[in-house]
Amino acid sequence: MTSMTSVRRLLKGGTDIASLQALAGDAGLIVVREERAGDAVARESLLDAAFGACRYTKTSEILRAWRAPARGLSLVAMCNGQLVGTVRLWHVAAEGGCMLLLGPLAVANSHRTFGIGAMLMREAIARAKARGHKAVLLVGDEPYYQRFGFAAAMTQALELPGPLDRTRFLGLELEDGALGDVRGMVRATGVLLDQRVRGERRELLAA
Repeated sequence: MTSMTSVRRLLKGGTDIASLQALAGDAGLIVVREERAGDAVARESLLDAAFGACRYTKTSEILRAWRAPARGLSLVAMCNGQLVGTVRLWHVAAEGGCMLLLGPLAVANSHRTFGIGAMLMREAIARAKARGHKAVLLVGDEPYYQRFGFAAAMTQALELPGPLDRTRFLGLELEDGALGDVRGMVRATGVLLDQRVRGERRELLAA
C-alpha cells in the first residue's frame, strides 16, 4: 500500500490522479470521485469546520445560494471511507460569456499536509475542460491558486455582487482568449433548486 509520505511526495510532484489511484491499489488510500447525495452531511460538516458560519456571508455565496452546482463538477476526496475534501463548481455568466465559479475548496484538518487540495483542483479543472467549459473564476489567495493557472489579471473587467478584494478575484482560461471579451457583473445562471430541495437544505444547515 502506498504510504501517506509517498502520496504527499507524488502530489507535490504533480502526479495525476489516475496514476496515484493506480499506485494506491485496492486499498483506495485517496480517491477523488463525484459527490453523491449521501455525502451532504459530511460535506457540510467539513465546510463548517473549515470556514465557520461566516462562509454564508461571503460574496461568492450570493452566486451559489439556492442553485445546483454544475453537473459532474461536485467532487469529494475520500480516504479509507472518510470524506476528507470537497470542491464544487457553479454556472455563472457576465456580458460576453459563460463561466464556472469554483468553490468552496476545503480539506479536513487531519489531511491538510497530503496535497489533497491540489489533487481536487487538478481533477476539477480537468473535468471542467473535458466538459467543454471555457473559463473558471474563484475568490482565493493568488499565491496558492497561481500554480493551477489562476491570476487576478484575468478578472480586471469583471465585478462581483458584493464586497470584493480584487487581489483575490482570480480567473483561469481553459480556452485561450475565453475571458478576453467578458466584462461586467458576474451573475448566477445555475439551475434553481426546487422548494422541496431548499427545505431539505435548510434542515441540513440548521442541524
